[in-house]
Formats: sequence, C-alpha cells, structure tokens
Amino acid sequence: MKAKEFQNKIAMIAKFGYQIAHEKHLDKLIELLAEQVRILLHADRCSVFIMNKNKKELWSKVAHEINGRILHFPITQGVIGYVASTGRTANIVDAYNDPYFNMDSDRRTGYKTKTILAMPMKNAGGQILGVFQVLNKKQGIFSLEDEGLLHLLSSIAAAAVENAELYENIRKSEYETITRLAMVTQLRDRNDLAGHLKRMSEYSKLIAEAMGVPIERSEIIRFASLLHDIGKVGVPDNILLLRRKLNDEEFEEMKKHTIYGAKVLEHPENELLKVARDVALGHHENFDGSGYPYGLQGDDIPLEARIVSVADVFDALMSKRVYKEGWGLNKTLEFIKEQTGRKFDPKVVQALFKCLPKICEVLEKSSASQP
Repeated sequence: MKAKEFQNKIAMIAKFGYQIAHEKHLDKLIELLAEQVRILLHADRCSVFIMNKNKKELWSKVAHEINGRILHFPITQGVIGYVASTGRTANIVDAYNDPYFNMDSDRRTGYKTKTILAMPMKNAGGQILGVFQVLNKKQGIFSLEDEGLLHLLSSIAAAAVENAELYENIRKSEYETITRLAMVTQLRDRNDLAGHLKRMSEYSKLIAEAMGVPIERSEIIRFASLLHDIGKVGVPDNILLLRRKLNDEEFEEMKKHTIYGAKVLEHPENELLKVARDVALGHHENFDGSGYPYGLQGDDIPLEARIVSVADVFDALMSKRVYKEGWGLNKTLEFIKEQTGRKFDPKVVQALFKCLPKICEVLEKSSASQP
C-alpha cells in the first residue's frame, strides 16, 4: 500500500471512530456502521447484526431488501449464524457454493450475492456482540487486508455498540417510569379515554419533528407530554370526576392542575423531567396571552408546551367524551385554524398540517385497536 493511500485510510478510520462515538441511539448507530463499513471496504452492501443472548438470535434493521424493517435470525442459521456461534471469520468467494449460505433472500429479492466477508464483533472481554456481514466486493474478492481492516473497524464499533445499548437500557427504564407515572392520572380521570395519552404523545413527537426539532429532543417531548396533566392528582374528586361540563367555579379549581403539575415535577434533575415540568405548567397558556396559569404570551411559552397544547386539543376534540361527541377531522381542523395566533402558535399549527397524514395514521391504528 502506498504511503498516501495508507494515510488516507488512517484518516478514514479516524473519522469512522469519531462519527460512531457521538451516536447514542442503537438503530442509528447500526445504520451508520453499515454504511461506513460498506464504503471503507468498497463493497455493494453491509449489514450489522446485533446479538440477543436471551433469545439466542441476531437482529438487524439494516437490510436493503426489507426497507428498514427489523429482521431476526436464530444464531444457528446461515453464514451470520455460523460466525456468531463459532466466533470465526467467514471470507466466502462463491456464496452459492457455500454450505452455510441461505439463498432464500436472493430468491425473494432478485439480488445476487457473490462474495461475503462476515466477522464477529467482539468487546474487550471477547464476548460476541454481533456480526458484520459485507456483501459483494466491487472489484475482485475480499482480501486479507480487508479482513484486517474489518477487524479493526469492528473493534472500534464494539465499544460504541455497548455504550449505545447501555444508553438505550437506561432510557427505556426512564421512559417506563414516566409512562407508569402518567397512568396515575389516567386511572383517576374517568373522563379520559384510554388511548388519549398515547395518541397525543405520538402527535407531539410528530409535530416536533415537522418543526425540525432533532430526533432525540422529539423523543423527550413525546414522553414529557405524557405528564402534561399529572397535576390532576391534586384536583378534588368531586370536580375531576364530574360527568358534565364544569361551571365557572369548578373550572377555576380545575385550572390549578397546571400549578400542581409543576409542583409534582419541581427541581428536576434530568432534561426529560425539566421538559415535563414546562409542559405541565404551560400547556394551557395561549399564544395571545389569554391562557393560564400566568397569561404568558408567544415565545415566553416554552416551545414544548406550545406543541403539546396543539396535540392535546386536537385529540380531545376528535375524541368522544361523556359530555360530548367527537368532532371529526374537518371540524377539529377548522377550530384549530380559527384559533391560530390566539390559542395556538402559528408555527406549531403549520407543523401539524405538515405531518397530518402521519397523525391520521396514528389515529386510524388507535381506532382499529379499540374493542
């Protein structure tokens, strides 16, 4: 290898390490790993399979022929199963004549696999975390140099995968706690339909993404929105459980749930709970300053609260309650249009309409699951 070519390869490996070190989400990390390895090894395709030891299977979201769906393979199946179960590298120059190669995928998709380089991804302790499978070297076959490069890349990748799995486990635990806490409100408020929290949290995420909010922040908004009405735990039952529209005095008491919610979530120590507190306190503030509890106006209202406000009202109007019928999509959207610049931030409403097809998908799935 010439000196300049060697320097270029070292620079590419360094860039590879830098890029993957900053990706916390496992799904995104897998996609990034597969694409970078494909480029560095001058191959047609690459997939990264992650080991699930409890289920004794490998799974991957990176497979061109299945458009991002997750694939599951037993560790006894195919080339990747052989690599995962033995810990050995497979460098195959003629896939169709290899005893471990499964031709089902090629038959189904029309793709023709020729050469394969499959290698276990091991952590520092030698435990197998997954398998890299690289297909069809663009020129010739995979060389010993390719094996050495993939071994180096997989060693770098292993640390990133372990970090992402740890982060994901912590995040799942945190989100499960939030979801269970949100159920406290749902159990008390009999006016609340079972699917309302789930739907409006999905809408909140979709709206945030349509506004250009980064994916990780949109996920935070999604789960923080579940706690928007947590303050209702402080509202007396004789008001919360009324099966009719509230009178003025009762409504004044109900409005205090925003203050109670902020109290429940005060002094948060992580970003998710900080956002949840802002949402609980501010989701009834109106863009023109006419809302409660403090009459905040415009950008003084946290963006997350402005997003949840639209998502919450949209689902509440669409839903049947004990004191009203569901409005239907056209009437709901008309109301939201009329209240743009009054109750609602125009930019949030614009994002709602931008992602409306996805919101309708969530609504349809929820309706289909109702008994």
